[in-house]
Amino acid sequence: MMKANNKVGLVFFPAFDWAISPTHPEREERLLYTQDQLFEEGIADIEGIHFINPIKAESKDIQRVHFCVPTVEDRLTQSHYISAGGAIKAFQSVMDKEVDKAFALVRPPGHHAQRVVYGDRGFCIVNVEAVMIERIRQQYENLRVAIVDTDCHHGDGTEDIYWNDRDTLFISIHQDGRTLYPGTGSIDEFGGPGAYGYNINIPLPPHTGEEGFLYTLDNVVLPILDEYKPDVVINSAGQDNHYSDPITNMNFTAQGYAQLTHRLNPDVAVLEGGYSIEGALPYVNLGILLAMAGMDYSHVKEPDYDKEKLKQSSRVTEHVKQVCDLVYNRWKNREQLRSKLFNGTDHVERSRRIYFDTDNILETQTQRFSLCPRCSGLSTIDSRSDGGQRIFAITIPRDGCSNCVDAGYKLYRDTSLKYTNVYLSDRVHDVFQSKGRRGT
Repeated sequence: MMKANNKVGLVFFPAFDWAISPTHPEREERLLYTQDQLFEEGIADIEGIHFINPIKAESKDIQRVHFCVPTVEDRLTQSHYISAGGAIKAFQSVMDKEVDKAFALVRPPGHHAQRVVYGDRGFCIVNVEAVMIERIRQQYENLRVAIVDTDCHHGDGTEDIYWNDRDTLFISIHQDGRTLYPGTGSIDEFGGPGAYGYNINIPLPPHTGEEGFLYTLDNVVLPILDEYKPDVVINSAGQDNHYSDPITNMNFTAQGYAQLTHRLNPDVAVLEGGYSIEGALPYVNLGILLAMAGMDYSHVKEPDYDKEKLKQSSRVTEHVKQVCDLVYNRWKNREQLRSKLFNGTDHVERSRRIYFDTDNILETQTQRFSLCPRCSGLSTIDSRSDGGQRIFAITIPRDGCSNCVDAGYKLYRDTSLKYTNVYLSDRVHDVFQSKGRRGT
């Protein structure tokens, strides 16, 4: 019998009862072909690989992360609770030392889900990784976390949730947002005043291949992780950088994903995107799992794999190197850049328009971040949708000082019901409150 060098927990949830439409690229077959491949390769017979059943996340788990309008229950399906719960169970199995690492092969995905949720955007309603992380922080300890998002699309939801949290380093490697949904993820998106420099975007040009991705990992991501020294590394393991993906323009491979996973060495990986259901996902998921298990993955290749055909151009190579140099230099100079931007001010605002593409909802919001010398600072969101809803949401951060806690509760009490809903998320005491025009 083969034996894994690392004990790996595998949580599998294909969500049979959830799909945007029967022919939508985000459907249950994304995982069913992977399931067939894993069993065909005899993964279940490898000593040290453990199949773990998901649990169901609770509404409180969602409320730690999201302001769902009007409520969590109105926005989520059972599959969303179980997808997030599957990731939670994966992380719990690592924290409880039942396994060394864990891979949550779950859907629906989540990295486009932001703090405010009016509906589905980018196939996401619940930010699976954020819900997972905040449950673990509440249940175990306030871990210092690094999230490395390798989905082809910018992880704009995760960026929004951790925009002002320096205990959560977010790194997104993605196809340049000027060429792909959601159109964000520029190098200049560097974090809020309490965490400036801890939101890192690495936008790569279309047709980047193995060489470019691994260069980015070795020359930017791993050096930053070495300096940040996280307690745990989470991989948002999107697989739509694959050369056969129907909605992206990259040239990554299953072998490249396996090498990236081996070098990154994440504690937990969570499936995100990837829509080449037959040509990519079975091979990429197998490569990631073997790499996490510390086993030989050199034989994992797609039937049509051609290394020479997929070799990136010298133009792309040069572009990648320039992006990496710029990103790493900004990281090294983050404190000086922060001082120039935020010294002498007591708050920062940013206004955005956010489109929920699946549900055809347009949101207009203004976020306000208070600068506090004792903690990350109180933050608020004033948001309205074109469906007539207007909400006001207040967040007291996990490290909130007594002044910010008091200010948050006072603001919640004093905010009038000109809003359809008012929310308070007190992360210090793990309390969520809401009130609306029709009662609390």
